[in-house]
Amino acid sequence: MRLITLFILISNFCFAQNFNLDQIKSYPFPNELTSSLKSPKIAWAFDEQGLRNIYVAESPEYSPRKLTNYMEDTGQELSSVSISADGNWVVYIRGGDFGSNWDDELPVNPTFDPFPPKVQIWSFPFSGGNPILIDEGVNPVISPKSDKIAYIKSGQLWISSIDGQGEPEKLFHSRGKNGSQVWSPDGSKIAFRSNRGDRSFIGVYENKNIPLKWIDPSYDRDSSPRWSPNGNEIVFIRQPGAAGKPNPILGGRHVSWKIIKGDIISLKSKVLWQPPKTLRGSIPRTQGGTNLHWAENRIVFLSYHDGWPHLYSISEEGGKELLLTPGDFMCEYIKLSPDKKSLVFTANTGKDPLDIDRRHIVKVSVNKADMELLTEGDGLEWTPLITGDNSELVYISATSSRPPLPTILNLNKRKPKILSMDRIPDDFPLDKMVVPTQIKFSSTDGLLIHATKFEKKNSNMKKPAIIYIHGGPPRQMLLGWHYSSYYSNSYAMNQYLASKGFVVISVNYRLGIGYGYEFHNPIDGSTRGASEYKDIKAAGLWLKDQENIDSNKIYVYGGSYGGYLTAMALGRDSDIFAGGVDIHGVHDRTRYSYLNSNYYEKASDYDLGRKTAWESSPIADIDTWKSPVLIIHADDDRNVDFRQSTDLVQRLRDKEVYMETMVIVDDTHHFMMFDNQMKVNKSTAEFLIKLSKGLIN
Repeated sequence: MRLITLFILISNFCFAQNFNLDQIKSYPFPNELTSSLKSPKIAWAFDEQGLRNIYVAESPEYSPRKLTNYMEDTGQELSSVSISADGNWVVYIRGGDFGSNWDDELPVNPTFDPFPPKVQIWSFPFSGGNPILIDEGVNPVISPKSDKIAYIKSGQLWISSIDGQGEPEKLFHSRGKNGSQVWSPDGSKIAFRSNRGDRSFIGVYENKNIPLKWIDPSYDRDSSPRWSPNGNEIVFIRQPGAAGKPNPILGGRHVSWKIIKGDIISLKSKVLWQPPKTLRGSIPRTQGGTNLHWAENRIVFLSYHDGWPHLYSISEEGGKELLLTPGDFMCEYIKLSPDKKSLVFTANTGKDPLDIDRRHIVKVSVNKADMELLTEGDGLEWTPLITGDNSELVYISATSSRPPLPTILNLNKRKPKILSMDRIPDDFPLDKMVVPTQIKFSSTDGLLIHATKFEKKNSNMKKPAIIYIHGGPPRQMLLGWHYSSYYSNSYAMNQYLASKGFVVISVNYRLGIGYGYEFHNPIDGSTRGASEYKDIKAAGLWLKDQENIDSNKIYVYGGSYGGYLTAMALGRDSDIFAGGVDIHGVHDRTRYSYLNSNYYEKASDYDLGRKTAWESSPIADIDTWKSPVLIIHADDDRNVDFRQSTDLVQRLRDKEVYMETMVIVDDTHHFMMFDNQMKVNKSTAEFLIKLSKGLIN
């Protein structure tokens, strides 16, 4: 009887730890969380295995209600979700791929329709009804009066009634590519950016009878216009124009920027603030860039000049900056409260030292450093905003097991309410996943590296191991579900691979965010020496030293920049990495315009820069590449040129390296069709499992 009981317990334990890929990939993913500026109403987009729909909720119950009814996965994402100030309308875009590096307005057609779908702007009554097609276009912005939508079509500014009545109207024609439009507080004017290549201007449109106004046009690049509360002034960011003596390719350099205030009557401007001329004082490249806001009597912005991406504020007249968020952490997803007196943001900080690898919500006033941690614990929270009545905090939360869901926190009662738990399928493996742990190790040059480890504790046998390498590279992998849909997919994959008996470590290599300026911006990283690869190699060596790891079965996989570093690992160190999966990676780092100058005058280190970029490319190590590889790429990729993989495939064929390939026709970098994403995931897992079982040599 005792033996039978023991057998049952062991069997149940093993069974409890197993799940299939379809189950772990059945989670809903919310994004585009938004709220009305004047009413307690919220909206978000849910992606449920490719079925993308808008959901809404409102005070006091905040009971989720499905607004749209898209019943097929055609690869058309929902983005730019917003609610009118009066709370009566929801506006969104359907179509396109807005995580791409180019061709934002280009349709996505992974279903091979003879006539591809358009990138379209839609409006929908918050109370329900039927969707209203506004027009083709991007970047819809609702007027403060809740009656109009300003948007961009073919680089020009258009306007339409929010209820679809009447014909859309082109407001004006201006040279260049226009965008970044913002309504004045009273809705009578629109400020915008006119991008003209080597320079850009801030313009103001009032009506057809008044010529466009240009705020102090210069030989610089102006961006990010923000209105004053009285509508008489605009602050914006100014950077030098794209010209002058070519900068050195190697090493670091200060990238200058200023905060400018312009008067819309005199059209004159003045400098309010500029950072120190140091590397840290360069324009920030984290989420939201400078995150410029005109708050209540203060100008708020983000800068990296103290070594971390922190929030600062200055007087409306300029002067010394006030640091609002001191500490060793970063600020992301920054939102100004409706009353313009405070900010809420996401940060990798908290009471637990492990919080550096998590995300929590913080609140701070715009005029003093009174930070308040609004969420804490071993979960993760992100994309916060405050409802129009200033009573609730809305954000997305997750844990190491429970996938992301919208969450409401009453700012007085401080008791969170998780929305849409019923959208998690019954067979989703909530209780079968491992809790990832933080590990640290020294890189080959001594730099401290963080990683998360996924391991099923069910055996004393030596296990195969996998290093997952994220893309970006300005990303950070976390101790739970990720705030990006791309990396939530990676998190699900790592959980699945751990369930199959692999030890998986997800490496936060240098060039990533979350650990300070120097970590994010190494002077010898990327095309300047690929120092980030040292961290991947160090992870492989760390695994080799672990007693529970089979040192002959260490594999690597990743997408985008992760694909690049996967290929680097397989080419440089096939003795460490016994195989891998390279998903839409970059392989030749010399194919950048600044490395292929046709001008007589070139950077002082041009030849050395090109040589270093070549040596930082995986194909430079093709002669030492021995490990098997699966190469996957979608051929409508708008982030990484498909030719990068075509080139690598031909070179590996010539070397007779064992290789499997997969092409996803007419999909993009982000695999907009859920079925295509599943094909990639299943092929990746199958290839790694075959490697571990010795079925591929």
